[in-house]
This record gives sequence, structure tokens and C-alpha cells, in this order.
Amino acid sequence: METIQSTSNQTIKNLSKLHQKKYRDQSGEYLIEGEHLIKEAMQARVLKHVYSLEPFECGCPNTLCSQAVLNKLSAQNSDARLIGVCEKKEADIHDKERILVLNDVQDPGNLGTLLRSAYAFGFPSVVLSPGCADVYNPKTIQSSQGALFHVHVEKADIEPWILEARSGGYTVYATALQAYSIFLSEIRFPQKFALVLGNEGTGLPQTTIALCDACIKIEMSAFESLNVAIAGSICMYEALIQRSK
Repeated sequence: METIQSTSNQTIKNLSKLHQKKYRDQSGEYLIEGEHLIKEAMQARVLKHVYSLEPFECGCPNTLCSQAVLNKLSAQNSDARLIGVCEKKEADIHDKERILVLNDVQDPGNLGTLLRSAYAFGFPSVVLSPGCADVYNPKTIQSSQGALFHVHVEKADIEPWILEARSGGYTVYATALQAYSIFLSEIRFPQKFALVLGNEGTGLPQTTIALCDACIKIEMSAFESLNVAIAGSICMYEALIQRSK
């Protein structure tokens, strides 16, 4: 079995460039870390190579490395044990009746959490505006806990997408605090719908809200708004509960 001891190894130098988006885009590859994510990637058949301290059964090439080498590939602060190289590959999803649409969600942690909730609550298709964080950012991947491998993610300009979705029979809901917003508990989600969430600081543009069929707000006993990942998760959970009934 191949062993790499030096951080100056050319393969390791090339792989460490995957911490930068431009190199991920060029190569079509990205790094993951930890046993849980690697097992999820194996299940999704996107795992290409594993670098580890000890032999690891992964169904693909496995290279042993020194601790220094693994730490060079890691995006975490603690010592790494398992690093995986994955190929960018969209999940093949046939059920697209419930779609999560994200407009300029820029924090990778929020994006990853929303992907995780989308997978957990039955939203297998996610649409991202060009202004969203990179789905292959290490923090996004870590926050998604492997959900990234199982949901279909596509990029689109949101306002034209909304118009096309409505013409295709989807009901589109904006999440925003408007005078005419409807409480989430009063919404009865149809079979085909999309849920649109906005930027952490500015929310959704008024032009986007105006294109949607209705506006949703969440009942609260304090504050006016929630973190976008929490708000989106609550809305998706409510949709799941309605569907299960």
C-alpha cells in the first residue's frame, strides 16, 4: 500500500489546492473529512480515494499518510484521521414535488444546515442562486453531514426560475415578513410547491416576493425573525408533518 510521509509530496500539494473554490471547479473534485462523511460518500458512490493514518476499507484506493500530511489536507483545527476525495456528481432525484429555493444564502454553515434539513424533511431538490455559498465549501459539507450527497442541487437565477415553476404547476411560497404574510400554521401545502428563502441579512428582494403565490411567516412569542437555517427547517418540517397526515 502506498504511503506518503511528506507534505511536500506533489499529490498532496495538488490536493491541498482543493481548499480553494477555483481548483474545485477546475478539477471537479472536493475533499471531505471524517468517517461519517466518508461512509455517506461511499453510499452515494462519489468517493474516489481515501487518505488515512491506518488502512481503511472503502472500496476505492486508500493511501496511508503521516499525521502532518493529513493535517495539511484537513480544514479542521484538530488532528485528522480520514480524508476523502470525491467527484462532483449531482444526485439523481425523480421526486421533485417539494423544492427548496435559496436566494443568496451566503454563510456556508447555514447552507449546509439547510441541505441537511432538506434531506431530512423530504425536499430532495434544492435550487441555489449564483450568490449562494459554494456547496463544496468544507464548512458547507461538514454542516450538511452528508446530505449534500443525496439531494439534487442546481443553480439558477431565482426570479426567472419562479416564473417557470409557476407555469409548470408549482405553488411558490416566499418566506418574508410582509403585512399580508400568512402564518405557517395556516398554510396548507399542495402536492407541488417550492419554498423560497432569502439572504441572512437582507432577506428576499421585493421583486422576488412579488413573483411568489403567497408569503409565509412563522409564529413567534419573541423577536421578529429567525436565522435562515432555523426558519427554513421549521417550514420544511411543517410540510413533512402535513404530508404524513
